[in-house]
Amino acid sequence: MCTAATALAFFPHREEPLKVGRMSELLMVVAVTLKIAITATLLLCAPALALAYLLARREFFGKSLVETVVALPLVLPPTAVGFLLLRLFSVDGPLGSGALGFDFGLLLSWKGAVLASSVMALPLVVRSARVAFQGVNPRFEGISRSLGVGPLATFFRVSLPLAKRGVFASLILGFARALGEFGATVIVAGNIPGKTRTLALAIFSAEQAGNEQLAGRLMWVALLLGFAGVAGVEWLGRRSVLGGGV
Repeated sequence: MCTAATALAFFPHREEPLKVGRMSELLMVVAVTLKIAITATLLLCAPALALAYLLARREFFGKSLVETVVALPLVLPPTAVGFLLLRLFSVDGPLGSGALGFDFGLLLSWKGAVLASSVMALPLVVRSARVAFQGVNPRFEGISRSLGVGPLATFFRVSLPLAKRGVFASLILGFARALGEFGATVIVAGNIPGKTRTLALAIFSAEQAGNEQLAGRLMWVALLLGFAGVAGVEWLGRRSVLGGGV
């Protein structure tokens, strides 16, 4: 299963060739990319913020191990992360249909691309949001708790609003990372036109096909989206500094 999925990942379907120079092809690629990146950002939002807050506010046994595991996608080759996910969710994997009795339907699908993008973006979101939560004065949370407000309500009423700019910036970073994901996505989800072919994969496919004109157009779209994301993070960072808070 893994071998077949990997082969399909690197070699696009012959019956669906890249349509040279057509605007509809470019728009389709952008739509698929945005769909996957937005869904991936929404998917990782809750676990990433929970992890960030936990690491910012709590000391517990095994904290260093958790920090290391969360940061691994930053230092591992994306293809290694993709292969690990492929092994986990393959038929004979620990999270595959053979072990669980049902199939998540992740491999060679847009859902698999979302999973791969989420995993690769998770460390950036956690690290940035952690800094944002560390910038919130714990006294405010203590006052809230002393007034009888529970920990969850304190998080949503005090911690998150005070750290909102930094948290939003971390999510933009995660979104931008998901936009450019290639290695893990191509292993898990393949390079299927109209389904899993994102900007990064489309640029690779166009270049491999010798279509430098389309590759150039896609490159400029990727540059514009990436520039907008980074500019947004920088703008939020300046607002935080000028506002005297996170």
